Amino acid sequence: MSHDAHDSHDALEPRNSRTAPRICPLCEATCGLTLTIEGTRVTGARGDRDDVFSRGFICPKGASFGGLDADPDRLRTPLVRRDGVLREATWGEAFDLIAARVPALIEAHGRQSAGVVLGNPNVHTMAGALYPPLLLATLRTRNLFTASTLDQMPKHVSSGLLFGDPNAIAVPDLDRTDHLLLLGANPLESNGSLCTAPDFPGRLKALRRRGGTLTVIDPRRTRTARLADRHAVIRPGTDALLLAALAQVLFEEKLTAPGALAEHLDGLDELARAMGDFTPEAVAGSCGIDAATIRTIARELAAAPTAAVYGRIGSCTVEHGTLASWLVDVLNILTGNLDRPGGALFPLSATGRAPRPAAPGKGFTLGRWTSRVSAHPEAKGELPIAALAEEIQTPGDDRIRALIVLAANPVLSAPDGDRLDRALADGLDFMVSVDPYLNETSRHADVVLPPPPPSQSGHFDFAFNSFAVHNQVRYTRPAIPLEDGLMDESEILARLVLAVGGTHGTPPEAVDDLAIGTALTKAGAPKELAAELSGLTGPERRLDLMLRLGPYDLTLDTLLAHPHGIDLGPLRSRLPEILRTRSGRVELLPAPIAADLPRLRGALAQRRGKDGRPAPLLLVGRRHLRSNNSWMHNVAALRGGTNVCTLQIHPDDAARLGLEDGAMARIKADGGEVEAPAEITETVGTGVVSLPHGWGHSRPGARMSVAAADPGVNVNQLLDGSLLDPLSGTAVLNAFPVSVAPAH
Repeated sequence: MSHDAHDSHDALEPRNSRTAPRICPLCEATCGLTLTIEGTRVTGARGDRDDVFSRGFICPKGASFGGLDADPDRLRTPLVRRDGVLREATWGEAFDLIAARVPALIEAHGRQSAGVVLGNPNVHTMAGALYPPLLLATLRTRNLFTASTLDQMPKHVSSGLLFGDPNAIAVPDLDRTDHLLLLGANPLESNGSLCTAPDFPGRLKALRRRGGTLTVIDPRRTRTARLADRHAVIRPGTDALLLAALAQVLFEEKLTAPGALAEHLDGLDELARAMGDFTPEAVAGSCGIDAATIRTIARELAAAPTAAVYGRIGSCTVEHGTLASWLVDVLNILTGNLDRPGGALFPLSATGRAPRPAAPGKGFTLGRWTSRVSAHPEAKGELPIAALAEEIQTPGDDRIRALIVLAANPVLSAPDGDRLDRALADGLDFMVSVDPYLNETSRHADVVLPPPPPSQSGHFDFAFNSFAVHNQVRYTRPAIPLEDGLMDESEILARLVLAVGGTHGTPPEAVDDLAIGTALTKAGAPKELAAELSGLTGPERRLDLMLRLGPYDLTLDTLLAHPHGIDLGPLRSRLPEILRTRSGRVELLPAPIAADLPRLRGALAQRRGKDGRPAPLLLVGRRHLRSNNSWMHNVAALRGGTNVCTLQIHPDDAARLGLEDGAMARIKADGGEVEAPAEITETVGTGVVSLPHGWGHSRPGARMSVAAADPGVNVNQLLDGSLLDPLSGTAVLNAFPVSVAPAH
């Protein structure tokens, strides 16, 4: 949806209204909005045509900003559990209780008796980016669980192993590429992920208009697939096999051309040998794409003037997610498209580290510690969130007794929510949740701390600017003053840090002062710089410091003078500056990757219809344009249309199973069973069914009335949490076998 659809809004705005800019916090696209405000209420939202990045684009989520902002189910006061019931309390009572319970539990049972869970909404707020690291440093626990092991950790791990930095993630140069190969992604409905691109649909259409090629690999005929020049239907979960075959063709047919990258590469010959078994003929039967098509895709990728390979959720949340993520970059490297315009480049955020001389670094190490119960290795300092329930329920030293959950709903987002639900209800001594809703997870907390609506918070995208397809910087102050009785999210988290750290009662500004002092010391900057920082709040002062220490010589005042943002130019080459491997080079075949390749070779034997029997149905998830995981189903304006919880199934499979359109289907897998209406459609291939994630709003005690009226079912309840990508600890949420039958 472009700004053209909203041109009439100016004429419709009431005379007593005002407008204010706001960066949309509802997905990774970070579009600029213009909010219409009457008094203290957001009455409308349209795309900001002057925004330097989004240029007026808006999607249904952004257009519904006012509805989410004013949701009557949002909590407005803290809740404290008394006599087993959550009751309204003062902020003082809430923090007093946290200060009394958490430090005492840690003193009695040790630091590993505390755990922290971080959800995706944290990266959509300033406070969520700035304060969790301070909380973790205060608690000094290794029990960190985040949404990353439900979606993106494979990319962090593969980037860490290749480049020495798990946050060095190359994104496709959408605006300049001639050829885009896209796997496991549906950006026309997701708006993109680990690739921040307002108007992703428009950028893909522009690629086609300038004569470029879009190839989509997907088991579903998604909106993105319908736009493509070629849609290759792949068997779910076999992305790594296909990518390995593409690499094998490049080596076999002498199509590799790393160009300027060659001087920065280690292990090219070893990689060629490792890919030798993955010929198109060997892979075709497993992935469902014929050998001739695989060779054609490889040749077109190599022949394109510029090209980029991009893979996301569908290629990450599978058994070989890290290998697939690694192979995406391998293909970009072999074709000479990594780190060059029109290929895949490393963004440079305004708050990122200033460029440094190229030099070897510490590298990236997996498994520095393991989880207590199942000995899962850590990745990037995190343990698999699929292991959270067992870490609470299993007796022994260092059992998690105190849990702090920041903007997360793992009862719906993680595998086997029923088990986690029981663990939260019966296994903890104390739980704190920072959440605007009483949802399926926060309903178990002893203290719930609600942040204010987004209109009452400033916004800066610390995380997403590091994945942006164009370098830019934007900041918006609160559009509406903080309402009486509410507490700013940054103050909530600062007071939480103080309460769990045994310094309850210290002014919350001390947390920001400590963070500023630490940053100055780490950067080797003079302490006097702290006195020069501008900003009305601690977060603004910290933002000002990060801008000053960043790569563009900016300040907060400069940013405030440009309310629609500052264009910092297209992405540019950054190798070898970004490399932090021990060798100082791109390590093409790291030891953990090489050790996992035999498991991928074993997948070559998995074929459709083995021994003449039908292969099991494989379930894949799907994303809706009008929602974001589990946290936007309570906005009435976003319900309905295609935003429904149905089991999509091909007509041939439906006929074989005796399913009728709209009839209830029972879906079973290792973790349990659910029932959902069947949606018979040719958008999924035979042998594939699709159920969206984030649903299942039917548990008692939650206070989300709109979501509860049409709760759907929790697809992750089909999983028992035992199946993980071993390198990243990421739960396998896609391409797992299910049985389907009519529900009686």
